[in-house]
Amino acid sequence: MKALVYTQPGEMQWLDREMPQAAPGEVVLEIEAVGICGSDMHAWHGHDPRRQPGLVLGHEFVGRVVESKASGVEHGTRWTGNPLIVCGTCEYCVQGRNNLCANRTMVGMTRPGAYAEYMSIPAASLIAMPAQMDATTAALTEPAATAWHAINLSMRVLTRPLHECRVLVIGGGAIGMLAGLLLKQLGVAALTMTELNALRRAAIARHIGCAVVDPRTAPLDEAAFDYVIDAVGAKATRQQAFAAVKPGGAIMHIGLQDWASEIDMRKLTLAEITLQGTYTYTTADLRATVAALARGVFGDLSWVEERRLADGAQAFVDLDQGRCASAKIVLKP
Repeated sequence: MKALVYTQPGEMQWLDREMPQAAPGEVVLEIEAVGICGSDMHAWHGHDPRRQPGLVLGHEFVGRVVESKASGVEHGTRWTGNPLIVCGTCEYCVQGRNNLCANRTMVGMTRPGAYAEYMSIPAASLIAMPAQMDATTAALTEPAATAWHAINLSMRVLTRPLHECRVLVIGGGAIGMLAGLLLKQLGVAALTMTELNALRRAAIARHIGCAVVDPRTAPLDEAAFDYVIDAVGAKATRQQAFAAVKPGGAIMHIGLQDWASEIDMRKLTLAEITLQGTYTYTTADLRATVAALARGVFGDLSWVEERRLADGAQAFVDLDQGRCASAKIVLKP
């Protein structure tokens, strides 16, 4: 089979790879579509020691079963999936918080991912989807579930209902875009987004219909937002989030562009700011997100760009150089 392989920082190659084999309890999927995630870009830059050259990346996928060694999973059926391979028995799994599984591994990190014509995965990770759902929509389940999980976590700590809040989303990448679309569906009228890329600012204005600014030229009001989502996770955006949030407000930290930086602990304490982190999604979130995508909760998704998997190397370069208006590129074999 052919696969798009991460060969060294800044380089992907379209190479021959051995066809995967299903172990007991696993299936082999023929990949129909797979998205490029920010974490894949992070690995491509050489910034993720967990993802080493020689690896097939890709964890936002949909595919059709071509081999099954799992009961109840039939040849030819279509599935999306949870890229987290969880144990099902640790304290977090039994609590329904399997995103925090103490023994988790991951597709596209500890085992070959979906930037390939075929991929193996445990059947327990498969997520059912409507038979009529198109492949690009299904491939958005994983990033959309990340936004879904984060916003649901935040609603537990907001002092007023979400639709009453003035909300800021920092970053118009895929997670920021999907979060913005979901926030609008949840009734948030006072929504502002920030984005450095002019092409993406135009896409946000067109598809979400909210205020969108370049923070380099239009500084945000300080202490003005009840709820802030940092969908970038850089030192500068963490500082922006703390400056923008109101006393008593909440910050949801999703992005991990930088792994460490100082935060304003004085404001966190004296202004009773709630700072939350979030990691991916639970299986329940993934199932709820599939249903939401099927209902059109995230809009028509016309902002998503499709390309051939064989052209994926150029897609990474274009994303890196800011030449894409779309916050999400979905690759198809």
